[in-house]
Amino acid sequence: MRWYRMNLVPTMVVEIHVPLRPTPNLPDGAYAYPWIEAVEDFLADLEDQGEAEVFDDGEEDADAYVFFVTGAGEEDLLAVASRVATLPGVPAGTFAVISHAGAEEFGLGRRVALPLPTA
Repeated sequence: MRWYRMNLVPTMVVEIHVPLRPTPNLPDGAYAYPWIEAVEDFLADLEDQGEAEVFDDGEEDADAYVFFVTGAGEEDLLAVASRVATLPGVPAGTFAVISHAGAEEFGLGRRVALPLPTA
């Protein structure tokens, strides 16, 4: 019976909510959100290095673009989210939400301001 309870613990997911704001001063005709691809590449690199896993494809949700990471402890995943918030071009106002794989909606967990304070 003990193993059964352990399997009920949902997988922790950290949602990274980035305000969906276009990058200023781009040339005419340029994609307005180049930071989305930069974040995706950054997270893919971290996944390749085994630091975190991309839980799902990023999604637009209201006025934010949301990325999802898992595969590490809360502290490490929040550190990843903090690094995302400081990538060049990522709009200010990015925050994280501690959630789980079974969450029915985005943003229902504990909200954490980013970037994290440095020690």
